[in-house]
Amino acid sequence: MIRLDNVSKQHGRQLLYVEASAALHKGEKVGLVGPNGAGKSTLFRMITGDEHPDEGQVSIDRGVTIGYFDQDVGEMSGRSAVAEVMNGAGPVSEVAAELKELEAAMADPDRADEMEKLVDRYGVVQARFEELGGYALEGRAREILAGLGFSEEMMDGDVGKLSGGWKMRVALGRILLMRPDAMLLDEPSNHLDLESLIWLEGFLKGYEGALLMTSHDREFMNRIVTKIVEIDAGNLTTFSGDYEFYERQRAQNEKQQQAQFERQQAMLAKELAFIERFKARASHAAQVQSRVKKLEKIEKVEPPKRRQTVLFEFLPAPRSGDDVAKLERVHKGYGKRRIYEGLDFLVRRGERWCVMGVNGAGKSTLLKLVTGSTDPDEGAATLGGSVKLGYFAQHAMDLLDGDRSVFDSLVDAFPRASQGSLRALAGCFGFSGDEVDKKCRVLSGGEKARLVMAKMLFDPPNFLVLDEPTNHLDMATKQMLITALSRYEGTMLFVSHDRHFLAALSNRVLELTPEGVHQYGGGYIEYVGRTGREAPGLRS
Repeated sequence: MIRLDNVSKQHGRQLLYVEASAALHKGEKVGLVGPNGAGKSTLFRMITGDEHPDEGQVSIDRGVTIGYFDQDVGEMSGRSAVAEVMNGAGPVSEVAAELKELEAAMADPDRADEMEKLVDRYGVVQARFEELGGYALEGRAREILAGLGFSEEMMDGDVGKLSGGWKMRVALGRILLMRPDAMLLDEPSNHLDLESLIWLEGFLKGYEGALLMTSHDREFMNRIVTKIVEIDAGNLTTFSGDYEFYERQRAQNEKQQQAQFERQQAMLAKELAFIERFKARASHAAQVQSRVKKLEKIEKVEPPKRRQTVLFEFLPAPRSGDDVAKLERVHKGYGKRRIYEGLDFLVRRGERWCVMGVNGAGKSTLLKLVTGSTDPDEGAATLGGSVKLGYFAQHAMDLLDGDRSVFDSLVDAFPRASQGSLRALAGCFGFSGDEVDKKCRVLSGGEKARLVMAKMLFDPPNFLVLDEPTNHLDMATKQMLITALSRYEGTMLFVSHDRHFLAALSNRVLELTPEGVHQYGGGYIEYVGRTGREAPGLRS
């Protein structure tokens, strides 16, 4: 369906692709992987025709329809969320909009004298709507929006009043409703809660078209794709299998290439030693010349290109008391909405609680109550003796001084630390070389999250409270964080929609549901085994 043949592409001085080739065939589900800046989004834009290769060719079979979702959703306002989703389906959305206008006009007493004309026009427009399959389409649009977490009220409200994250879901819904022959999805798992993520997983598994997608959610990628295309140093390499297979195969390939490289280096060293030893002897001249010519013809084996991974090591945190945080008979609400009524909750030293619940269940509120960022309406929220708190909240990224560089921010936070230790800290969190001189105002969401995390973890607390710490993080940084936190000896309370993160780090689950609060001993894996569901909003 879609082919890239010997494609080369350069942005400024950066070579993204060098005679790279790959193909997306009918019905395939392919994951596109590679480090940040490798050119994943550029590849999508070359397929859609928004960019063109410097050399080579991108070809698409005649008649193939393509739906492209990226993070830049553009302006949305003046329509309902459901109308905006239907807009992706072409003319039917305009007909739907006119139907709504006519319904409003017919209900307006000031336009009673136009009623006959309005009713006639309504009949014509309604017939056209039925002809285009509008009622079925609206039903499908609402089904998709419900799957992505929308209430009926949100579906019918002005899309312009939604936050950026919800607008992303609307843009994604538009592509899903379109059901093109090929979908290009650039980070569709961003901004989705766990329930929506699992719904999208099921939708994409049942989608019969071709799929090419990127995602920083390892579990999501692993469950959907059956082929991986890796971008690395300008090349496109295809692996037949899911993400886990790709990781194993890549590691095996690296190992084999390293062994070949070492064998060849040993052979070359032996040949060069012979040449060096006998080059001055006339009796060995023929042998020396023969070996020189042999070496000139040998195709050199390159060592494997290893992706730089830096591990963050926690300094020892001071020991806290046995009772780390306690909520006693806590009541909390916002306006008329009651979130907690008489909540009791105790966190003990060494426990790692993950907090689970649908949107609006009160997950972030619970973290704010525990950290003292908000006060209960009734009851008490207290931290235990010798507790040193570290709280990662989404708004913390907005508090970075835009005029300070990454390195300045670290120096401001730790004026007594050596420059070497702060540069090593920056490197662990993905800021190497000149990247430490970037001003905070130009950092991406992921870079801001990494900087806030670095500042929090350098002088380690003994109680970590984390609200969606993996949002915006790429797979490599997520894995570094999971590895570091698995060695952390303190206590944790966290919210995350990343199942790999939940499974690797939790040993307790607090589930928030409309029926009440439930506590489970054992971590996320045990919770799934016991309840038969991966998230509280899903039916068993």
